[in-house]
Amino acid sequence: MNTVAVFGSYVLTRREGAQEVLRDRWVLIEGDRIAAVTPSRPAADEVYDAPGRFVLPGLMNLHNHCFSEAVARTHTEDGNGRKGNASIVYTVLLPLTKQGAEILSPAERLDIARLGILQLLKGGATAVMEPFRNTIPEMFDAAEEMGIRFWGAPYLFSTSDAKAGPDGQVRYAGDDGAADLDTWNALHARWDGRAEERIHVAMSPHATDTCGPDLLRACAARARELGVPITTHLAQSAAEVATIGARYDGRTPAEYLDWLGLLAPDLMAAHCIASTNDDLRLMAARGASVLNCPRVFARTGTTAAFGRFREHGVRTLVGTDGYNMDLLGELSAAATISKIAAGRPDVATAPELIDAVTSEAASCLGRADLGCIAPGAKADLTVVDLSHPMLQPLHDPRRGLLALANRADIDLVVVDGRVLVAGGRYLAGDEAAMAAAGAAAIGRIWALPEAQAAFAG
Repeated sequence: MNTVAVFGSYVLTRREGAQEVLRDRWVLIEGDRIAAVTPSRPAADEVYDAPGRFVLPGLMNLHNHCFSEAVARTHTEDGNGRKGNASIVYTVLLPLTKQGAEILSPAERLDIARLGILQLLKGGATAVMEPFRNTIPEMFDAAEEMGIRFWGAPYLFSTSDAKAGPDGQVRYAGDDGAADLDTWNALHARWDGRAEERIHVAMSPHATDTCGPDLLRACAARARELGVPITTHLAQSAAEVATIGARYDGRTPAEYLDWLGLLAPDLMAAHCIASTNDDLRLMAARGASVLNCPRVFARTGTTAAFGRFREHGVRTLVGTDGYNMDLLGELSAAATISKIAAGRPDVATAPELIDAVTSEAASCLGRADLGCIAPGAKADLTVVDLSHPMLQPLHDPRRGLLALANRADIDLVVVDGRVLVAGGRYLAGDEAAMAAAGAAAIGRIWALPEAQAAFAG
């Protein structure tokens, strides 16, 4: 059994449910489990003893899109490609990822998946929930190969060909719900529990405006039969709210899901920026969670405030949405945006936000063995180098982490006791080659006439 010892000038543990930062401790890993947290240096096969490190439970990024956001990256900033500053979901992301998955070879799709997983790991995540089109199963292959803890969430649509026309209206074609559920079942049978239980499959009906009542009920029933989490996009635009209200007797998207029985503790709903306060109170009463991705909306001038969701009692987690997979940077943005939105400095605090990507994220998935540093827990660690001059002087490492650190300070990433990143570098592959291959595959999508038109619009 391989053993690993990691020294932390600061180690984040818990005492009686609350965070506790221990000074000058060693975390000993035996196999895939944490064996001890001790002040004395243990004997181990691998030893990491650099000073100034903050040893955290592995950070969990529960909403991300490696493929689709790579298609949009550096094209849609500064309002480019946005008609009337509207959502790019139906003009860029969905149509171009659909076409891209069709024109690329499995090897090219795998190159994009590898690049995304590389960015996640270098951004500090040990675990991710990744929704993606079911025509990109290579996401599972990349996750298994590269060592990340992975909840793959292949999309299900009532219609997989939703597009916005020149008039801005979204139109649909076909009925794909039954076929998508068959595909989901096949992927679940193949992948759930692979890689010694590191790979799992989540139920992922795409969104309220792309999934009808029958499909959503079927998804919930199947997920609960298998005991898997459910994730979807909810109230991510005013257009979605208008669409659901017109279709379903004036209901809001949250009321629509509640009507169908999906608003429950097993639901993780991404974004929710167009939710009313009553919607949020309803979500809190039902025990559903919000997946807050503040930066992807901040780039459009839209406030997605972690503090607003928490204020209404909703369990709120933080993900990167694939836009910039720097999870520390996302936490910092969540704090800053929330403080500006509330007009107060005491909201979205460092301890709250760290919990949102550790203990609370693990609890949301029913995984008491994740999100903590304690004997018997899974050996998932994110280790941050706080010795950089930009972080000095340092009084409180949690506040320093949120206010001053970013992905460049990620030192070690450990999953299931395996060191995947050390000294900020991915150990099991050539980063430059992986980046070049992934970027080349994305370049083939950018060269499509449809992409040129979408980005110019």
